[in-house]
Amino acid sequence: MHNVKEAANFIWAIADLLRGDYKQSDYGKVILPLTVLRRLDCVLKKTKPDVLKKFTQVESMNIQNIDPILNKVAGYNFNNRSLYDFDKLVADPNDIASNLRNYINGFSEEAREIIEQFDFDNQITKLDDNNLLFMVLKRFQEVDLHPETVSSMEMGYMFEELIRKFAEISNETAGEHFTPREVIRLMVNVLFMNDREILTRKGIVKTIFDCCSGTGGMLSVAEEYLHELNPDARLEVFGQELNPESYAICKSDMLIKGQNPANITKGNSLINKDVDKQKGDQFVNHKFDYLITNPPFGVKWQKVAKAVEEEHNELGHGGRFGAGLPAKSDGSFLFLMNLMSKMKPEGSRLAIVFNGSPLFSGSPSANKNESSIRQWIIENDLLEAVIALPNQLFYNTGISTYIWIISNKKPIERQGKVQLINAVEFFKKMSKSLGDKRNELSEEHIKNITQIYGDFAAGDYCKIFDNTDFGYSKVTVERPLMKDGKIVSDKNGNPKPDPALRDTENIPLKEDIEAYIAREVLPHVPDAWVDEKKTNVGYEINFTKYFYQYKPLRSLDEIRADIMALESETEGLIKKVIN
Repeated sequence: MHNVKEAANFIWAIADLLRGDYKQSDYGKVILPLTVLRRLDCVLKKTKPDVLKKFTQVESMNIQNIDPILNKVAGYNFNNRSLYDFDKLVADPNDIASNLRNYINGFSEEAREIIEQFDFDNQITKLDDNNLLFMVLKRFQEVDLHPETVSSMEMGYMFEELIRKFAEISNETAGEHFTPREVIRLMVNVLFMNDREILTRKGIVKTIFDCCSGTGGMLSVAEEYLHELNPDARLEVFGQELNPESYAICKSDMLIKGQNPANITKGNSLINKDVDKQKGDQFVNHKFDYLITNPPFGVKWQKVAKAVEEEHNELGHGGRFGAGLPAKSDGSFLFLMNLMSKMKPEGSRLAIVFNGSPLFSGSPSANKNESSIRQWIIENDLLEAVIALPNQLFYNTGISTYIWIISNKKPIERQGKVQLINAVEFFKKMSKSLGDKRNELSEEHIKNITQIYGDFAAGDYCKIFDNTDFGYSKVTVERPLMKDGKIVSDKNGNPKPDPALRDTENIPLKEDIEAYIAREVLPHVPDAWVDEKKTNVGYEINFTKYFYQYKPLRSLDEIRADIMALESETEGLIKKVIN
């Protein structure tokens, strides 16, 4: 990772030139687009003379779209037909602003659209007005960002490092977009595990989709891993991202790697396609082999509530959100349901990172909420595994995180079962923390967790449950209303319930309700009864309970011995001080 640190520090140091003329929080508006531009410039450098030569030949031929011809010469899905590159730009300091604009306009449409996401034209004016443009460009021209020097994986790290630093100095939510590479590697390992045989066939083509693709880290790791498994296989990557800068970085990476840049789209994946001038889900009715994402933790979804509620109420299971709607304070489940709607009927696999709340939030009720979403997922036998990760793995939060693995074509031995893996102790301390990230998974940890998943055998770190183990009936226990020592009855002669004495019991689905009430309730309150009309079924996954380890309390003798030892120790110290 030597290249990354060096290049990231070099680029970070360029931001120093902006001090005074720019607010710290705006450094990214200059540095990120220029990093992308320099990367594209380095990639095209070798073939640029050939592209210009070809352009001169075909310019007068009256061809409608010459980009495909120039792309072929460039060797990528994009080209630049301007006479300029970074070397030529810094060779002419006097006209640098107009030349830079000319250079940007010389890119083919896909690449130009990437730069437009950064609103960079305004920065060119501002930099030029403050006599900074030449100095900044000159520094970028000195850094080599060619893929042979800085690989795609390293470039991803570099962007994330830069974004994290910019977010930190402007006190934004530092890096809600990125997932540590080792976590992605684990997710991809588990996603591909049962399909190794298929994936190693010659000429295989598979698709993967991330609905919160950020700078494209998950898609890149998945693509690289499949390439390791089988150099002849091709993974077509698709992504959607709301943040324009992250979208632009993701798209530029895909462009360089020869993926189809049209597969990376911008918009809010939670709203139906293009509502209220907002771009919505760009992949309606698309189906993918693999689905993967790390949605922002605890994201509030009030802004899109109208569109989401409409889809839920009007389309039901014909839309994405038929199973229920989570609380407005945490939209995590909406992202999962969006992805699940894009699974192929013949079988897809999905991995998503969640915080703890989707495991248990929401209480069973007539309204469809988190509990009914879990019920729908588990009763349809879609939940394959949940992996509890160590704390402090993520840049922007120290909280507990979990990977959920969803499959609509479970192997026979997994059908009707859910595997819980407790990997909270599988980590090593980092030599230097990054934001809230103080821990990381080593190669060995990833291998061990993947093996535990693959072995599918109960042990210290793994428990296997029936689907129904997570379900329970929430029953309402009533007691009679009393007046002057007598039971008050309704017109049918049945006792009226007393709302003040009303209680609820959560009874596991595997238990008989009557037997439970007879054993646990009636011995204490013999006049109680269950109002069956109010019974609701709920599902929750109480991870801590399943992996709780009882630590026996220390005996009084042990405690007494410790106190005595401390007393004699302090007595010795006091004597020393006095004497």
